[in-house]
Amino acid sequence: MFINNVSLNNKAMNIRFLFHFLKILFFAGTIISCSPDKNDKGADGKSGENFEPKIILTPKPGPEPRINGAKAFGVKPFSPFLFKIPATGERPMKYEVIDLPEGLSCDVNTGQITGNLETPGNYQTLVRVTNKSGTAERQFKIVCGETLALTPHMGWNSWYIWENHVTDKIMREAADAMISSGMADHGYMYINIDDCWAIKPSSKDSSLLGEPRDKEGMVNSNSRFPDMKALTDYIHNLGLKAGIYTSPGPLTCAGHIGAYNYEEQDVERFVEWGFDFLKYDWCSYRNIAKSDSLSELQKPYIRISEIIKTRKRDIVLNLCQYGMGDVWRWGKKVGGNSWRTAGDLGLTFEGIATSLFRDGFDTYSQDSLNLYGGPGGWNDPDYLLLGYLSNWKGETVPTPLTPNEQYTHVSLWSLLAAPLIFSGDITRLDDFTINLLTNDEIIEVDQDLLGKPGFRVSKTEDMEVWVKHMEDNSIAVGLFNRGEEPKKVTALWSDLGIIGKQKVRDLWRQKDLGNYDKKYSSRVGRHGVVMVRMWPAD
Repeated sequence: MFINNVSLNNKAMNIRFLFHFLKILFFAGTIISCSPDKNDKGADGKSGENFEPKIILTPKPGPEPRINGAKAFGVKPFSPFLFKIPATGERPMKYEVIDLPEGLSCDVNTGQITGNLETPGNYQTLVRVTNKSGTAERQFKIVCGETLALTPHMGWNSWYIWENHVTDKIMREAADAMISSGMADHGYMYINIDDCWAIKPSSKDSSLLGEPRDKEGMVNSNSRFPDMKALTDYIHNLGLKAGIYTSPGPLTCAGHIGAYNYEEQDVERFVEWGFDFLKYDWCSYRNIAKSDSLSELQKPYIRISEIIKTRKRDIVLNLCQYGMGDVWRWGKKVGGNSWRTAGDLGLTFEGIATSLFRDGFDTYSQDSLNLYGGPGGWNDPDYLLLGYLSNWKGETVPTPLTPNEQYTHVSLWSLLAAPLIFSGDITRLDDFTINLLTNDEIIEVDQDLLGKPGFRVSKTEDMEVWVKHMEDNSIAVGLFNRGEEPKKVTALWSDLGIIGKQKVRDLWRQKDLGNYDKKYSSRVGRHGVVMVRMWPAD
């Protein structure tokens, strides 16, 4: 800003402008020590005084190897095993797994572990990754038994960006993007088709018409998906897993053929096609259920899970029934590996922020959902609505969430041990969205093997403190500000259940902050968060 050699009036004008500019930065939200990108725009893509800068907090991975993602993986006996070791660092990279059980092998160049296990048990291995900058090692536990989803699922879903326009080509491009963007190097693995892959009997679009089922009752895909087996093979060859969607009712939410009275055939078809994940959406089953009793709410999910269990293929089951009947109390008992706890987060594009605070903070603080999630079954508050989304008007536009709200979104989901399923445009990721999705210290909170979801420990007006207990006896702490102006938020040791000096680390910045006693305070922006991890200082 140039204020030399100008008139006093110009000086006064520039001083007022400087004051106004600093005021904008002050209210922008995130801590002032951050540096915004020079090309930052607001959440609506516009610049001006009513936006928060897209401040990138996460340092980019260095050239040295680092192993990321889940530290354990579950598989059933005799099921095909597929796990791609997630690791960042300069390529080329060599992968090795020491003490890998008989029946499994690791590709030295891709890091894909494949094969079959016949004998149940816990197999402790050591993963080693090497490039020209060094070597990284980490323990990795393979659990062969009846429990899948030992940690929350991580991946991508087509719905909130492509909704009823999804195609085979889109799914292949999404799989390619999960690799090229580096998301797979941080633990993301599922590429999930949502609604609209099956025949839609009432459609005026010829690409959605056809015979819903063959003469044996096996479900058919529409012409947008000409060869489902070829699609899943493509996804699997990249070391990723494939997911699909249907409803227990006659029709899906979008009016495509559902599984009602054909559950056996549909599971058999999904196994034949090679799918690894099933989202089972209540939808038209509301017209089948005789009442809203607990037995009627559970009935279709018990049936589908019993069928899945008899197949020699691991299919992670997501119960999508919007929290009815307090599903978190019984979702795991009926075979669910995750269960939606509320309605669609993006039911309306403009209402995403409202849903974030209602279905995230309010639902999880009032109903003690943290008592019910854990290894094998997870509370699911819906997808990560970041980057570019459908606005339900035929356009793809930036998320309506402000930058602060996006940090809040990912932080809260990680503290809740929720599935991290991104549903924006994975082929169009900017540096800010990549920073949100691939911070390994945030992901580590979500994927912690203890599997204990976080919970709220204090609320003062619009300020909330949430805590998640970790396997190594540390705690992850979120300091949230739901108010309209920046505020100082304080986490008291008495609320967190800890004593003595604590080493505090900022997880978004991946930076040690020092030792603190009795409390930790930080300035938090409008609708923002500061997320830290604490260990005893000694």
